[in-house]
Amino acid sequence: MLGGDSLTKPDVVFVLGPPGAGKGTQCQMIVQKYGYTHLSAGDLLRAERASGSSDGDLIESHIRGGTIVPVAITVKLLANAMMKVTDGKFLIDGFPRNEDNVAGWNSLMHDKVNLKFVLFYECNEEECLKRALSRNQGRSDDNVDSFRKRIQTYLNSTMPIVNSFKGKGLLRNIDGSTDPESVFLLTQKCFAKGENGEE
Repeated sequence: MLGGDSLTKPDVVFVLGPPGAGKGTQCQMIVQKYGYTHLSAGDLLRAERASGSSDGDLIESHIRGGTIVPVAITVKLLANAMMKVTDGKFLIDGFPRNEDNVAGWNSLMHDKVNLKFVLFYECNEEECLKRALSRNQGRSDDNVDSFRKRIQTYLNSTMPIVNSFKGKGLLRNIDGSTDPESVFLLTQKCFAKGENGEE
């Protein structure tokens, strides 16, 4: 449920990092341990594309091109997904991805949710590429060309907002280059820190 006073607003944790950094894997482990609802911006966009909606072709062109889907579409999909959950604690994976995403989110959602912190998984480009190509999920963006474009978009558009979140004391940096279990130990420390309201 969205809105209401601060006690009833859902908690939100943004999950960011380069493509292939292991965000989805960590989100699954967070869901199991902490009971959050995992919302992947990319999965919601791919589902919308597959639904045959009027936005489908536009979404597909952005996904294939490694560029960022217009914020109004993404925030609408996220808000609709959040409305379906009554007990709200949300991991929002792969969003926001640029300044426009942040502005759009703040315009529509900032007074409806409590943004607790931002998990940021760091991983070098070659390791991310290796992971992305080994996923074998049939995704149209899991190829070298699309991956390189996505990395450039990430560096040019997402890193500035990561630095902005850091400046506000909201960022939790995690080394995502090791095995999932080791990364999750670091992730749990971030949640312990976040739950205690520490910076």
